[in-house]
Amino acid sequence: MSEPSSPPEFLDRGASKPRIAYRRTHGKSYGVVFCTGFMSDMTGSKALAVEAFARARGHACLRFDYSGHGESEGRFEEGTIGSWFADALAAFDAVTEGPQIIVGSSMGGWIALLLARARPARVAGLVGIAPAPDFTEDLIWARLSDAERAELAAKGVLYQPSDYGAEPYAITAKLIEDGRNHLLLRGPLAYSGPVRLLHGMCDPDVPWELSPRIASVLTSDDVRVTLVKDGDHRLSRDSDLDLLRGTLAELIG
Repeated sequence: MSEPSSPPEFLDRGASKPRIAYRRTHGKSYGVVFCTGFMSDMTGSKALAVEAFARARGHACLRFDYSGHGESEGRFEEGTIGSWFADALAAFDAVTEGPQIIVGSSMGGWIALLLARARPARVAGLVGIAPAPDFTEDLIWARLSDAERAELAAKGVLYQPSDYGAEPYAITAKLIEDGRNHLLLRGPLAYSGPVRLLHGMCDPDVPWELSPRIASVLTSDDVRVTLVKDGDHRLSRDSDLDLLRGTLAELIG
């Protein structure tokens, strides 16, 4: 889904860093922040549904593009989990105020968990939609053949077809290497707020079993996993968006 709208605002972090494009709705707390997935942008159906939900209830909302994504500056191939987390943290700190509910889709679920760990006092709750922490290691590196690993080592980049667009995924060696600095599922993950994980059982990209694994390492006692038996990776059908809205309504109260 795309949107006709006014140009985004930009977060300027100095000449050495790409400017981050964002759109925000002013309103009351709790605010809602949407973190997009790998090679996705802030104009997708879930991001727009979250903003519309927040706007209808008078709550603040922030959606943004990581560097190299959407309307932000930078090259996608230069990005890593660490740099995209830094983008999210910069936008979170500069643009939002007060407690926030973070919604993360796919890779955005990883970013959301990193935000919760970095800013626990301000992250009032988390919603993961097919959340994919550690995907660079467990869902990319672990599945590469010896030949693909050799090509990645020799060329520094490996291109893989995408089911979600004409452009292939660019998997860089530094994406894999940097991802190892941000792995979350190898031990307890300290966060005490409420967490809701939504996952389709027909997800071909991020196995639904990952959500119960996330729940098992979180230290919070208020964690619920909702499985959608016929749901795919995107979870963007009307019924899926209704589930997302209902989940947000519960957390916002």
